[in-house]
Amino acid sequence: MKVILQKDVKDLGKVGDVVSVSAGFARNFLLPRQMASEATERRVKEYEHLKRVAEFKKKEALDERKALLAKMGGLTLNFKRPAGEADRLFGTVTTADISKELQKQGYSVDRRDIHLEEPIKILGQHKALVKYPGGLETALQIAVEREG
Repeated sequence: MKVILQKDVKDLGKVGDVVSVSAGFARNFLLPRQMASEATERRVKEYEHLKRVAEFKKKEALDERKALLAKMGGLTLNFKRPAGEADRLFGTVTTADISKELQKQGYSVDRRDIHLEEPIKILGQHKALVKYPGGLETALQIAVEREG
């Protein structure tokens, strides 16, 4: 019996694979647990269509991210923070702060996509990376100045 896997099944396959299994295994194990559905001609065509749509959307999102990173390349963000006498900040500049500042400038970047070598705790110039899956990344300059 041919089935389309709805979940990853160890030693059988991954989601979306069309596999051939015994009728008893499908009827007694896979189907009751919603781990698979019967591979009718209609369902196979449906799945292939959904797969093509997903690939198209993925490619579109990748192109959007490339364009966004190209626009952001070399961008400098300025922050004014209160600091002590040794140029140490009272607090830190976090990835959430950087994300908010990018949002103000018209770039939508999630804080989890921003990477800092170390937390920004002193005044001066710092570097942050915006990394997306697939090896896409760009560097941002972070300038932290004394407030007041």
